[in-house]
Amino acid sequence: MATLSVIIVNFNTRELIRRCLETIFHDGGNVDLEVIVVDNGSTDGSAGMIRQEFPSVKMLSNRENFGFAAGNNRGIQAASGRYILLLNSDTEILDGALEKAVAFMERTPLAGIAGCRLLNRDGTLQPSCRSFPSIGNLFSEAFFLYRAFPRSAFFGKYYMSFFDYKSTREVDVVMGAFMMIRKEVFDDVGMLDASYFMYTEETEFCLRARRRGHRAYFTPDARVIHLGGGAVRDEDRYIRQVHESQFQFLRSSFHGLRKPIALMLKAVGIALRVIVYSVQGFVTREPNLIAKSRTYWRVLRAFMFPGESVYATRNAAA
Repeated sequence: MATLSVIIVNFNTRELIRRCLETIFHDGGNVDLEVIVVDNGSTDGSAGMIRQEFPSVKMLSNRENFGFAAGNNRGIQAASGRYILLLNSDTEILDGALEKAVAFMERTPLAGIAGCRLLNRDGTLQPSCRSFPSIGNLFSEAFFLYRAFPRSAFFGKYYMSFFDYKSTREVDVVMGAFMMIRKEVFDDVGMLDASYFMYTEETEFCLRARRRGHRAYFTPDARVIHLGGGAVRDEDRYIRQVHESQFQFLRSSFHGLRKPIALMLKAVGIALRVIVYSVQGFVTREPNLIAKSRTYWRVLRAFMFPGESVYATRNAAA
């Protein structure tokens, strides 16, 4: 039985996943390892490339793009490791990161879930963890207060913009780009919610795990480059998927009076972005800002008329 099962969901990321796999085997460190790639119906030859260049990788092929959560679930069911790492195909492992993350889990028995230090290509920090959505967090995001006061522990709570990422700490949510989970957490909590096609599934899973008594931690010991946008290259679709999945989370996870308040704050935040980006685009004559305003208008319309959701064409999502 492997100590660590690394699961990567792939959809048309041939060159990215090649580099990702190279770094896993070269820079992952000394760890008993199995690597599972779940291919979501790629058409770019990536599945064949993996079989030819990385014969030790276990390949699982889906006939179409079933999404990130569903793809990971298939890999989790096939995994034999004590620890399971959900890893994006647009990541690169640095300096024995896999071994260091496993070592952290071994010496931190309270950690059911762990995330690491995510870096941009130039080595600058990338957000690696967040707080659960709350009424206060949604208010701060809706009215851009998290940007106005990024160092505030209150206004910056959702994105944890006040955190320096130099110390180990318990967190609410770790980013799904690198998410190490004990096998027994899945045994207790269940799989990822496959109704989330892409994005926010890690928030939903971490919340379910927390409710069952499992804790999530951030550790700075392991470092991984996360390029971002590997599977979704269209900004319009990316923005729509992110926000629509967040609306889905609010509908399913908030209850009582908190639910309509949360949905209202989220909708107000989207409406403000329609206005702000439209005005900015008109003043600066920047077409990208006008396009962004239109994208947020589509998000708002999908909230008001769910039949127009981006998920209606989910198989073309990446």
